Amino acid sequence: MFGSLTEKFKGLFAGIAGKRELTESNISDAVSQVRLALLDADVGYAVVSNFVKRVKEKALGEAVIKAVSPGEQFIKVVHDELIQLMGSDEAPIVFTTKPTTLLMCGLQGSGKTTQCAKLAFFFSKKEYAKKVMVAACDLQRPAAVEQLKRLCEPIGVPVFFLEGEKDPVKVAKLAFAKAKDEQFDLLIIDTAGRLHLDEELMEQLEKIKAAVNPQEVLFVANSTTGQDAVKTAAEFDKRVAITGTILTMLDGSSRAGAAISIREVTQKPLKFEGVGEKIGDLQLFNPRSMADRILGMGDVINLVKKAKEQFDEKETKKIEEKLRKASFTYEDYLTQMNMIKKMGPLKGLLQMLPGVSNLPNLDESEGEMKKVEAIILSMTVKERREEHELEPQRRWRIAKGSGTKIDDVNRLVKGFKRMKDFMKDKKQLKKLENTWL
Repeated sequence: MFGSLTEKFKGLFAGIAGKRELTESNISDAVSQVRLALLDADVGYAVVSNFVKRVKEKALGEAVIKAVSPGEQFIKVVHDELIQLMGSDEAPIVFTTKPTTLLMCGLQGSGKTTQCAKLAFFFSKKEYAKKVMVAACDLQRPAAVEQLKRLCEPIGVPVFFLEGEKDPVKVAKLAFAKAKDEQFDLLIIDTAGRLHLDEELMEQLEKIKAAVNPQEVLFVANSTTGQDAVKTAAEFDKRVAITGTILTMLDGSSRAGAAISIREVTQKPLKFEGVGEKIGDLQLFNPRSMADRILGMGDVINLVKKAKEQFDEKETKKIEEKLRKASFTYEDYLTQMNMIKKMGPLKGLLQMLPGVSNLPNLDESEGEMKKVEAIILSMTVKERREEHELEPQRRWRIAKGSGTKIDDVNRLVKGFKRMKDFMKDKKQLKKLENTWL
């Protein structure tokens, strides 16, 4: 995501890092490079002009922290302004009525129907535990209703539809009445898109909005279309007063134009972002997280969120206690690996850590993890619990059973012992804790 823009920022920051101080001259040069990088990423000209003006003013003004290096000062200014530009804080859905109603809108191909199912799954998870229903009001696109039913059935979310009905306003009204009668917490209304803006689409949306009085009107924007998505969002806002935007396809070849510009142009918050094709690949849009990713600083915010969702708190505390007592076993190691796997592909998780995306052989990390898993699974239960010493004969058997080399097994055993020795060293452990606190 945003590969080209991120690389340009990294090069820019590396260049200014060697300066002894920030002067009007080198700041002007850096700001010019920022301008070119953002324009190349399809950020709107007016947005870029205002952004670089603010960056230059703050970089030269009192807002800059004096105690850090010039490079760090400039990075902080750019980072802070990006956060401000994209909205400062998360803008979650507030459940004020029952049902809280979300009206989805956007052009055909933006991913509206898929986002309806993703939102339904997002709010039905244990963190929110909302009773959700989706209304199939896209009666223009062939098989749109069937697509919605197919997406929602596996996640246990009901879809309201009327067989053979041609009037989406009628479907929306009846869906709302049903959701109210049956005490649903959330009603998500899918609507028809078009290949371009037209009067019929807008009138239809206006009628549906008047019929159900939604708490949120969410514009779904395909982030790969850049400024076209921003312009279209502005047009939808004029007609149906959108309350926020969902950016889709941020895992693809996005150029960052939509992500950076759309909030500034519409003055409406970015609510969610689609980061993959799976039903669970939707997350709240966090401006700080997005700024981190654009500038190549990882994504610790969403990494922590993923960990909280997937890691069992009791199990985590139990393993933490074992680590402190250096009684952590191969069986515990396997448990932790399985927890990590639930969070997604290892390469993607590693890229969320600051600086890791620059490391070579990142693609090999997934293979190494599978190799370690195979070695541990080839141990007996008592070997995993370290009730049996892994002498050479046992190691040869484990290597053969896991399809790995004896060197791989020896490396794992040696590394595991080194980790336990480190955990037994209270001085080193205290030093590590102080580093992270």
